[in-house]
Amino acid sequence: MADQPDPQGTQIDSKITPEQWKVMFISGMGFFTDAYDLFIIGVVMAMIKPEWHPSPLAVGAITSTALFASAVGAILFGRIADLLGRKRIYGYEVLVLAIGAIASAFSVNMGMLILCRVILGLGIGGDYPVSATIMSEFSGKCSRGMLVSLVFSMQAAGLIVGPLLAAALLATGSSHEIVWRLLLAFGAVPALAVFHLRRKMNETPAFTKADEETKARRQKASFGEAYRKLGANRTLLLRLFGTSAAWFLMDFAYYGNTVSSPLVLSAITPHQTLMRHTLLQLMIFVCAAVPGYFVAAATMDKFGRKAIQTVGFAFMALAFGAIGVIPGIEKMVVPFLIIYGLSYFFTEFGPNATTFIYPSEIFPVWTRTTAHGIAAATGKVGAFIGVFLFPILMHKYALAGAELTAAGVSLLGIIVTLVCLPEPMGKSLEQLTTEAREAIAPISANLGARPSMPA
Repeated sequence: MADQPDPQGTQIDSKITPEQWKVMFISGMGFFTDAYDLFIIGVVMAMIKPEWHPSPLAVGAITSTALFASAVGAILFGRIADLLGRKRIYGYEVLVLAIGAIASAFSVNMGMLILCRVILGLGIGGDYPVSATIMSEFSGKCSRGMLVSLVFSMQAAGLIVGPLLAAALLATGSSHEIVWRLLLAFGAVPALAVFHLRRKMNETPAFTKADEETKARRQKASFGEAYRKLGANRTLLLRLFGTSAAWFLMDFAYYGNTVSSPLVLSAITPHQTLMRHTLLQLMIFVCAAVPGYFVAAATMDKFGRKAIQTVGFAFMALAFGAIGVIPGIEKMVVPFLIIYGLSYFFTEFGPNATTFIYPSEIFPVWTRTTAHGIAAATGKVGAFIGVFLFPILMHKYALAGAELTAAGVSLLGIIVTLVCLPEPMGKSLEQLTTEAREAIAPISANLGARPSMPA
C-alpha cells in the first residue's frame, strides 16, 4: 500500500521509501566522519606524547578542544537552519570540518593543533542539529525513531575505521609522526565525498509546507527570537532542559571514557604496545558498541525513547560503578573488558542514540534545529568537560576515581529522563507540534499574539 502523507508532508505508514533511505545514508555519512574525527585524537595523542611531551593539562586541551568548538557550531548552524531552511545550510558544515581536518595534519606545535581542532569542531557541531532534523522531517511516525537512529549509528563505522586504519598504518612500520598526520588528514575524505550530495538534497517537507505567513515571519525573525520563545513557554523550556541535561550527562561519561580509552587500556595492560592497545580498542567497539547502535535502531519504535534512555543510563551507572568499586579490577583483564564492553553496549543502546533523537522530534518546526543545536551544544560542553577532566582524574585518583565519577553522572541522567522528557514514540511531528501549540497558546494570548504556531 502506498504511504499516505500526514499534514507535515512526511509519511505515516511503516513502509520506508527509497528517498528516505537515501536521506539516511547522506545524513549518516556525516556522523561516520564526526565519530572518526572526535575519537581518533585519542590514538593520535598516544603518538604525539613521546614527540611533543605535553603536560596532562595540554593533553586534556588537545583532546577536548574540538568538543568545545562543536558546541558553538551546533548553536550557530542550528539557528541558521531554522531561519533560512535546512537545504540552504546543509553541506557547508562538513566543508568546515574538512578544512579543520586537513589543517590539523599539518600542525607544527600544540597551539596550531588546538586551533585546527577548533575549526574541525565547528563543522562537527553543525552536523548534529541539521542532520537529525532533516532525517526526522523526512520520516514517518512509525519509522522515525529507527531512521534517525540509523543516521546516528553511522558513528559505529567511524569508531571501527579509526583504530583499524591506525593499526594498518602502524603495521607498515612508518614513523609515528607520519601515521598521526595521515590519521588526522583522513578525516577530511568522507566529509568532502558527501558535500556534493548534501548540496543536491531537497528541502524537507515540514519546512517546505510552512505557509507564506510563516515564511515571512521567519525571514523577519531575529537570531535570538527562537531562544526567547523557548524560554517563555514552560513546556518547551522543560523539554529543552531535559534534552540538554541528559545529553550533557551522557557525553560527560561517554566521551571521557572513549577518547581516553588508550589511557584506560594502558592502565590494565601497561606493558602492551600501542598496536595491541589499538586492536583491543577496536575489539571493544566491534563486539560491544556496534551491536548497541543497531539494537537501538531496531527497537526505538517498539520500546520508546524514554524507556531505552532510562535503561541505558542505569546500566552505564552499574558498569562504571563496578569498575570503580571492585578491588583490583584493572588487574583482572577479562572481567574488566566484559564490564567495560557492557558500558559501551548500553551507552549505544541507550542515551547515546536517544539524546540525538529526542530534540529532533519534540520541538515545533520553527525552532526544531535551534533547540537541537542547544541540546547538542550542551552535550558537547559535557563531553569537553569529561574529556578534559578524565586524564586528570585518572592521574590523581586512578581509574576507580574516574569511573565512579562517570557512574554518578549516569545516575543523574536517569532522574532527568524520568522527570523532564515525554515519550514521542508513535506520534507524528504534527501531533507533537500540536501539543506544543496548546501549551504555548496561553502565553501567546497574554502577549497579544495570535495563539497559533507554524506546523
